[in-house]
Amino acid sequence: MLTRRTFAAGAAASLLATPALANTAYQLPRKFLPQTVDVNPDLPAGEIHVVKRDYFLYWTLGNGRARRYGIAIGDQGRNYTGVLTIRRKAEWPSWVPTQNMVRLEPALYGPFRSGLPGGHPRNPLGARALYLYDSRGRDTYYRIHGTPQPHTIGQSFSSGCVRLVNEHVQELYGMVPVNTKAFIF
Repeated sequence: MLTRRTFAAGAAASLLATPALANTAYQLPRKFLPQTVDVNPDLPAGEIHVVKRDYFLYWTLGNGRARRYGIAIGDQGRNYTGVLTIRRKAEWPSWVPTQNMVRLEPALYGPFRSGLPGGHPRNPLGARALYLYDSRGRDTYYRIHGTPQPHTIGQSFSSGCVRLVNEHVQELYGMVPVNTKAFIF
């Protein structure tokens, strides 16, 4: 017999069994869909420019054109500003939270301290990752990557990385070679 108690218990169980928003349909606002746009004609082809205040990433095509993507960025105080270089790329990357992430938000990141495999629906790196290194060749632990949470695009939401919808990061990934400069401002 269906009672309020059995209904509530069943609903709670189904929510716990479903990865948070991993399979939820979401309509991205039109302005955050990938599109080719006009940019400063002095920008050379083959660079990434992240404009944090506007929540856009630009992949420069040359001749004053760029491919623009909507992004999510890190919360206040968790963003990188400067020029980095992509030294590594990965498809369906595994993920391990940094010790600092676990220290700052143990309830959120503690359960995942051992990491999540690539392709896991709750893996925050999503479908692709571009690994950003500083001028000395050190991994900054900042990434340009996919997200299983498309509703975060256009917000300061993450622990610092630049996040794109999975389908969009897959497109970008195919165009961006290792050693590409990323200007994040």
